Amino acid sequence: MPVLAYHIIFSAHGFWLPNDPRGSWSDFVRCWELFLFGAATKTNERRSVAHRPHDRALRLKAKTALKYAPVKFTGLQARAIANGFARAAREAGYIVYACSIMPDHVHMVVARCDRDAEQIVGHLKARATQELIAERLIHFRIRSLPRVERHRAGREGAGKCFSFQRRRSFAPSGTSTTIRSVNK
Repeated sequence: MPVLAYHIIFSAHGFWLPNDPRGSWSDFVRCWELFLFGAATKTNERRSVAHRPHDRALRLKAKTALKYAPVKFTGLQARAIANGFARAAREAGYIVYACSIMPDHVHMVVARCDRDAEQIVGHLKARATQELIAERLIHFRIRSLPRVERHRAGREGAGKCFSFQRRRSFAPSGTSTTIRSVNK
């Protein structure tokens, strides 16, 4: 069964925690303060788990343990992200069937190509982050930090604007749908 396109989701930092009681696509929780709210809740669920009943108050309290505040994109940031995605699409020839940039996450449907979904996402995230930096729309200082901290700040500061899950790969109608999740 050939895969025609990928439904990929870029979650803004803090949108969906690795130990969300409804499940997540994470294998572990990096931050000790966040781990105190529970271990990673890895799921291989093929459909959205957002509707599952859970302790919302506990989930919101866990978000207070984040080292950085949850990211909420402004309209200007969303435009910069779109420009970064467009640049990546032009560079690699991606065919983007749909893209919705929400305040705290992005949904995108990208045609299958010679790169796997993880590479596509890395490219899209890199160009979106570069555009946010070029337009001075994200605020963090990397150059003033020592080398090891600079890498960490890049991952947790700029790079943590986004996390990634490939939720669904679309196959032709009449065949079963393949779903694979990845967390970056």
